[in-house]
Amino acid sequence: MNEISSNLFDIYGEPVWRDRSNEHYAIVAGNFSKDITEQLIAGACAEFKRHAIALGNVDCICVPGAFEIPMVCASLVALKKHKAVIALGAVIRGETPHFEYVAGECARGIAQLNLHGDTPVIFGVLTTDTAEQANARADPQKKNKGAAAVRAGLEMVSVLKQISELRET
Repeated sequence: MNEISSNLFDIYGEPVWRDRSNEHYAIVAGNFSKDITEQLIAGACAEFKRHAIALGNVDCICVPGAFEIPMVCASLVALKKHKAVIALGAVIRGETPHFEYVAGECARGIAQLNLHGDTPVIFGVLTTDTAEQANARADPQKKNKGAAAVRAGLEMVSVLKQISELRET
């Protein structure tokens, strides 16, 4: 019986090592909350390095804000160059309904890419009520969500590879 692993990491959180020297990944980052996004990108890059993925194999594209992220992700998916695309950014609630529109459309766009494509697009866009909450989730000394998004991307690549192997049997 073939089983699909649902977890890329063992109980100690150590990565499952494999040769990733020829794999390419992408980060699409919304720059509206630039200080937060920079921390997310730093966490993502550290996680790629932790998994022996050269940063030269990671394309990083910055866009004006979270609303623009799905369009660039779609363009990258269409290239069929990257194993996964990591979407990073921060949408912080304000005094108007703008938050709901931007956060909702960003999430919807990424969900559509995942439902209709074969390249995982990971939603690493923070949606918080306050800047303090966003900073806490981007803090490299804590659980940086940029790093978490990369781990999710690597896990999805692994799961999709296992599904592909099931098709071949």
